[in-house]
Amino acid sequence: MKAKTPGTASGTAWRHANIGRLLNNAVRRFEGRVLELMSERGHDETRIAHVSLTRNLDVEGTRLTELARRASMSKQAMGELVDQCAELGLVDRIADPTDRRARIVMFTPAGRKWLDAFRDAVDVAEREMRAELGKATMDAILKGLAVYGERFDTLDDAD
Repeated sequence: MKAKTPGTASGTAWRHANIGRLLNNAVRRFEGRVLELMSERGHDETRIAHVSLTRNLDVEGTRLTELARRASMSKQAMGELVDQCAELGLVDRIADPTDRRARIVMFTPAGRKWLDAFRDAVDVAEREMRAELGKATMDAILKGLAVYGERFDTLDDAD
């Protein structure tokens, strides 16, 4: 299917050419490639839902309620996702030292290795995207998206 040119949509074609749809298609392609690379590296258990958890999990650990908020999910749905990742050995729940009733979700040692593999897969996928789109286009995309979505970035970079 040929890519639509923004601004030329008429009738119902806007449904395929609006920025939200184009961004969603790009994310699906990018994340699909990351999952493919993860599988090639022996992590075929990785699903996009797992990425949603680990994308929002601080390296030093994060409360379940905060993970749910960051991912725009219910606490119950995030709890199920944490359970799945715990079964895979990627994360563990530990008591919060500041509130024994609360639990903190943390990467396990295997989860840290998985996170390193995930970072490598993202790097490869991004290099491939840069090669296809060109440096100037990628630089503009990264800069524009960083500015546009800045207030929605909830991940703590203190790692």
